[in-house]
Amino acid sequence: MQIEQIYTGCLAQGAYYITSNGEAAIIDPLRETQPYLDRSQRDNVKLKYIFETHFHADFVSGHVDLAKATCAKIIYGPNASCGFDCVSATDGQIFKLGNVKIKVLHTPGHTMESTCFLLIDASGIEHSLFSGDTLFIGDVGRPDLAQKAASMTQEELAAVLYHSLRNKIMTLPDDVIVYPAHGAGSACGKNMSKETTSTIGIQKQLNYALRANMTEAEFVNEVTDGLLPPPAYFGANVAMNKTGYQSFDTVLNNGMKALSVAAFEAVVEETGAVILDTRNNTDFCKGFVPQSINIGIQGDFAPWVGSMIGDVNQAIILVTEIGVEEESVTRLTRVGFDNIIGHLKGGFDAWRNAGKDVDIVGRISVQDFAKKLKFGIPESKVIDVRKQSEYLAEHVEEAYSKPLSEINDWIKDIKPNEHFFLHCAGGYRSMIAASILQARGYRNFTEIEGGFSAIAKTEVPKTDFVCQSKLSTIN
Repeated sequence: MQIEQIYTGCLAQGAYYITSNGEAAIIDPLRETQPYLDRSQRDNVKLKYIFETHFHADFVSGHVDLAKATCAKIIYGPNASCGFDCVSATDGQIFKLGNVKIKVLHTPGHTMESTCFLLIDASGIEHSLFSGDTLFIGDVGRPDLAQKAASMTQEELAAVLYHSLRNKIMTLPDDVIVYPAHGAGSACGKNMSKETTSTIGIQKQLNYALRANMTEAEFVNEVTDGLLPPPAYFGANVAMNKTGYQSFDTVLNNGMKALSVAAFEAVVEETGAVILDTRNNTDFCKGFVPQSINIGIQGDFAPWVGSMIGDVNQAIILVTEIGVEEESVTRLTRVGFDNIIGHLKGGFDAWRNAGKDVDIVGRISVQDFAKKLKFGIPESKVIDVRKQSEYLAEHVEEAYSKPLSEINDWIKDIKPNEHFFLHCAGGYRSMIAASILQARGYRNFTEIEGGFSAIAKTEVPKTDFVCQSKLSTIN
């Protein structure tokens, strides 16, 4: 028996590949199937099962394409109704895989079909738990994503989750290994550890949601406290995972269409496509195709695309570094953005060499920012687009907290005739914000190179004191 965790940092997602005596199973696979097919061919095993812990909201699974390619059965837990052939297993049902067994543990609460899969080794020992979004390392799944579908409030779902954890998970032996679907950085929980595996015993000691004497009311209150709104694309991803989607290969072929500068312009004009530039923020700020949105591929690319663009049906056309076109398309498909109509052949250099108009972002070094800042009362407002938790830990004195994820709410409060400085932690998120602002006609700002990481090393006044007005509208 072998278990391989296939972890994707961009999505903070763990898929699992299990082999035993010539047979294989995959749990919660990503959209692209070739890596799994290559693994099974390499190991000379037959893929027998594709286990899904629930209908994922934060990414599109590869279950449909993978089943078509291998004839493996797609297995969900109880309450799962699919638009394709799948098995909705019963609680306690056993699936044999080579010399091991995989037992279904129905654990509703995150969603009503949420299920964990317990691996029982050849000796009959309960070995490991593939816990999906029911149990994370240091946290549990948020109970607000399935409210509409379940016709239940988040508090009611949290109460269901409380009993699932105590009746199905905490009763397992302490040495059972926990393999969750996500780690730190995922929007599917709020307090996940950077660790990607643990044991039941350790989680009973360290996970706040598994405290031995915790009441249902305490659990519901703590699990629902501080939940941020889910990203806009989550609902569409659930629907795709339930009903199916077009082939990954079809989407990839469309996205890999190389367009000349003239063809690129024509397609944008005809379709109204979003121009998505996936280069790093340092290169982008020096020159880009006007109206482009910058979300760098070397970062949390897919989740930010999902959050900023939102509508998975939106047409997208790409500007990338040479050789990064396929990776950009692949990572877009992982979060359901399938309407990719091509990319600019030759990248941004082709656009510039054709003599086309070029836009830039005004960026200031942290040293010059420190010089320009009038201590105590800055000459310009400072907008901090980091998460509020980062802002609360420490921020530039008098800065306003305006998280990037909420830009559509706070952008309307900006006064076009008043200059402001813009920063995040290191430049990735602030350049996303800068590109969106300029695409919508705002040019009255300067982005700070290096973000708060660089600011923290200067004499610019900083504080952890919070003025409530700095957390609301820009006055």
